[in-house]
Amino acid sequence: MKSRRLKKEFLEIRSLESTFIPKKRKYLINIAYKTGVELTPRTSEIAKAFGLGLEEEKEFVIYDNFELEIGEEDIVYVTGDSGSGKSVLLKKLKEIFKGKTADMDAVEIEEEKPIIETIGENVEEAIEFLSRVGLNDAFIFLRKYSELSDGQKYRYRLAKLVKSEAKIWVCDEFCSLLDRETAKIVAYNMQKLARKLRKGVFVATCHTDLLEDLKPNVHIHKKFGREVSVQYYVPKEEFDSECSVLKEIKIELGNRQDYSRLAGFHYRSHRLPPSRRIFKAVKNGETVGVIVYSYPALTVSSRKYALKEKLSLQKLNKRLSCISRVIVHPKYRSIGLGQRLVRETLARCGTPYVEAVAVMAKYNPFFEKAGMRRITMQKPSKQIVEMANRLLKLGFNLEKMSSKTYNLEILSGLSEKELEEVREALASYPHPRLVRHLAGKSMFMDRASWRKILEKASMEKLASLIRLVSILSQTKVYLFWQREETKIDG
Repeated sequence: MKSRRLKKEFLEIRSLESTFIPKKRKYLINIAYKTGVELTPRTSEIAKAFGLGLEEEKEFVIYDNFELEIGEEDIVYVTGDSGSGKSVLLKKLKEIFKGKTADMDAVEIEEEKPIIETIGENVEEAIEFLSRVGLNDAFIFLRKYSELSDGQKYRYRLAKLVKSEAKIWVCDEFCSLLDRETAKIVAYNMQKLARKLRKGVFVATCHTDLLEDLKPNVHIHKKFGREVSVQYYVPKEEFDSECSVLKEIKIELGNRQDYSRLAGFHYRSHRLPPSRRIFKAVKNGETVGVIVYSYPALTVSSRKYALKEKLSLQKLNKRLSCISRVIVHPKYRSIGLGQRLVRETLARCGTPYVEAVAVMAKYNPFFEKAGMRRITMQKPSKQIVEMANRLLKLGFNLEKMSSKTYNLEILSGLSEKELEEVREALASYPHPRLVRHLAGKSMFMDRASWRKILEKASMEKLASLIRLVSILSQTKVYLFWQREETKIDG
């Protein structure tokens, strides 16, 4: 049977300037369909049995003089049952704003490349776009699109929308396949980004539970037939600025076991410095975030810019803590949980001063939003730079040295003489991180002792040390916090 269903579609749109909402237009929308069925033996039988006239085409009115006030920077939330007419309205809104929209379902996807390779003009720009949508994780950067979870795929598509520079982002069946908690997080993140960038968002879904997180200017609810309702909001006045999911999370004192539950989500999960205090973020009894305050390193080059005088080792341990880990479960990223973990625990860590040294702080300023001050960009030490340069001359690539597998491949192709040069390069500076990684608990060692240990190091150990050199070669941000009543002195 060949159906003539949706044979012809009628659309009438009339626009005029709104007198009370600046920069918006008022649209009068009429949408109707005519349908008919081809005459066949079976359709004829059904027609006779139920007294239907097949020859007549029938008109179905979906929107009848539906008046809508809408602008390019509005967040528009269209809800209703399946088949009620949400999608056709979204389609017509795209036609009204033709040339200004980008559809989430139509963004270009390269499924078999690491996502860090598929967005932005360079690494820095890629990290910035991905961090905006909560994909700010070293492991996730290296995953292919096909390896992401459904929620992460949604976030990635959102990053591509941001990159598209379209004025309005459009999505039908918005978050329909996601669990409802992830859907709320995605909705919150989408509207937050759109408002920051002065973009519009038009979404349609059968789910009505996203109102609090999408925080729309316009909510259209479509019922079957001609019935439709529209509600206009002033989001700043009528909605809380937080994500609804964040309100259900509490910050509590934690322990090393809580850290271990989330350690796998951090690129430096293998070892944890001696910790002073650990706090956890808990939702319904589950640990979804953790922050670790550790004892400070003896020397940090940028510390002198925050403290007026060099503290003795005793005073340093007594008065200064270092934030060594902030880990948020991937599902709960981009809703402000990392910022909250820092903000609500700074005064509870047990010391009047707190410092943090972080690479991601270059792209995501959540430490600063939590109340810490950015002091300076901390460049790698001269000794580490010289060590890295010596390794580069032996055939290593600084960008690839973060891969232990890559380092093993290079090492296996070197001659005995070149392997000795690798050991000599590593022996040139017994950096505490390198020493601790190879020698266990000991952090400080003279050069002669360090050289002897390196002589016995396996290829696996050498590959791990070279990976660590690449990490130490990064430029990081040094941040500092002090209690308001605390006077900085030696």
